[in-house]
Order: sequence, then structure tokens, then C-alpha cells
Amino acid sequence: MAVNKVLVVDDSSTQLMQLKEIVKEAGCYVNVASSGQEAIEMVEKERPDLIFMDVVMDDVDGYKACRKILRQEGNSDIPIVFVTTKGQPADRIWGEKLGARDMITKPYTKEQILEQIKRF
Repeated sequence: MAVNKVLVVDDSSTQLMQLKEIVKEAGCYVNVASSGQEAIEMVEKERPDLIFMDVVMDDVDGYKACRKILRQEGNSDIPIVFVTTKGQPADRIWGEKLGARDMITKPYTKEQILEQIKRF
């Protein structure tokens, strides 16, 4: 599956803009969401090929959003990659249990993001 449409989710406008620019440079169409709840709603409307999602967000965090998105009918195959400050082994294990495909620890490199786009 080629990645054409990417959803970037982060409550930090700076992080959101940085990720958006990297993804756009890779030639992908980008949607953005600034909360987990907004991401859940966006997936229903746009159905992205890949989601880059922060974990630490107010209201609905990335873990809850991941669980809700992947449990919605027809979404179980959408790859979710966490891009987060949470880098402990337990965080990675928890993300995997919820269905995330990978975890990138902030600060990330452009190459790490591009590698994930190529992977899926």
C-alpha cells in the first residue's frame, strides 16, 4: 500500500507544523488534528493511509485515540506511529498492545519520519 494521505496529530502547534512540512515534502497529502478526539473524527471523514500521533495530549490522549480509531469498523489496518516524548520500554509495549505499528521518540529526525512513510 502506498502512503498518499497522512494524518498528523499533536497538541503542539510547533510539532504539528514541523511534521506536516516533512510529510508534505515526501509528496503526501496531509490532514492535521490538534487532539485525540479531533483525530478520531478526522479518521471517520478522511480515512488516512498513515497516522503520526502524539501520546501526551489533553482530553483524549494518543493511547485512547489509537484504541478508538483501530476499533472502528474498517480501520484496523491503518498504521499508527506514535511520535512522542514517552520513550520508556513500557510505553513502547503499551503502544504495541493498543495496535500502534511503531514509536518514534521526540526529538525525531526528518529521516525517521520519512522512513515510516516508505515503510507503509
